[in-house]
Amino acid sequence: MQTDFAPGLLERPAFAASEKILRSCVHCGFCTATCPTFLLFNEENDSPRGRIYLIKDMLEKGRPADAETVKHVDRCLSCLSCMTTCPSGVNYMHLVDHARVHIEETYKRPVMDRLIREMLALVLPRPALFRLALQGARLFKPLAPLFPKRFAALFAMAPARLPAASPSSQPALYPARGARRMRVALMTGCAQTVLDPAINEATIRVLTRHGVEVVVVPGAGCCGALPHHMGHAKSAHGLAGANIRAFINERDAHGLDHIVINTSGCGTTVKDYGFMFRDDPALAEDAAAVAGLAKDVSEVLSLLDIKPAGTAPRLRVAYHSACSLQHGQKVTLAPMVLLGDAGFDVVAVPEGHICCGSAGTYNLLQPEIAGELQARKVANILKTVPDVIAAGNIGCIMQIGGGTKLPIVHSVQLLDWATGGPAPEALRG
Repeated sequence: MQTDFAPGLLERPAFAASEKILRSCVHCGFCTATCPTFLLFNEENDSPRGRIYLIKDMLEKGRPADAETVKHVDRCLSCLSCMTTCPSGVNYMHLVDHARVHIEETYKRPVMDRLIREMLALVLPRPALFRLALQGARLFKPLAPLFPKRFAALFAMAPARLPAASPSSQPALYPARGARRMRVALMTGCAQTVLDPAINEATIRVLTRHGVEVVVVPGAGCCGALPHHMGHAKSAHGLAGANIRAFINERDAHGLDHIVINTSGCGTTVKDYGFMFRDDPALAEDAAAVAGLAKDVSEVLSLLDIKPAGTAPRLRVAYHSACSLQHGQKVTLAPMVLLGDAGFDVVAVPEGHICCGSAGTYNLLQPEIAGELQARKVANILKTVPDVIAAGNIGCIMQIGGGTKLPIVHSVQLLDWATGGPAPEALRG
């Protein structure tokens, strides 16, 4: 793709990086075949190729974002299916991230839209505040029809029951059972610690059971993905920077083999810290080091020769491959192989490359589109006639679970159960 950026713009690192990405696009349109929003709307501007043209026109002129561009960029899930399909290696993720920052810097959203986005960027990365917000949403749920329609998805998100806070989210050291094979830091995350802390508890159990020392590092918290994908660069970099310093301090003081991440949306962002901080002289080297240490929990468990203990029945498991795992991190087979080796009958979900509609805050900001994708995903899961659904991302678990009565759990909870841990709560009885 030819570009015509002003030389002054290309002196700015973000614009220079985007110009390079734009030049790698050859207009082939392969991306349209796997884009969820193009699948729904059959609208060019709701395809990656169409959005690339809109972003190019906006960035190369350095002009403020207009309402039409904002509409179609906002509709992008950042599922990154287009990057898996693209034969030219176009890094759409970095391009759309830059576009979102530019939109936030140059476009004034309607008041209600701005209010909701600011609230989500403030609340979701902070577990104590998020727990308080969910408790408030549960109390006010009967009054939801009195609130503006835009708040409907926020009320719908509030679960009927919140699990109790877990000590697993607090800084601690969990020794390996038997001979220590490796030492890892567990990123406990933000929303997951409130919505389903049992996932972190299962992760700690299965790792320590297989000779891994696990540390929950003081000072580490939200990875920054949620504000990052809303274009809130300053907030995202602040959260990411705190993680980088916390993990590097732990590495330097006690050594780390890996940083284990069991929320794949977070994993995709942490693995990109090197790019995010490439122009920060104070953090660039450490950010790249943290990105290199980051591993999805399935990648680490694949190194450990997991053996079933015969404690779980041979359930039929429909494995949902989160977009951030299969497209963002290119981790595709490991979770299914682990579940199969643990004694489960694992089946892939038809149209497995199509997003479920969660996509971070997407199901809150674009609830109608997210609802259509949720229904499509659930229908495909039901075709496999499973006993249980497994996924590797809390967002997907909440989104899919909201559309079906079938139990849905994190893959690591099944692996913990199969190797001697307790049955996940969703499967008890």
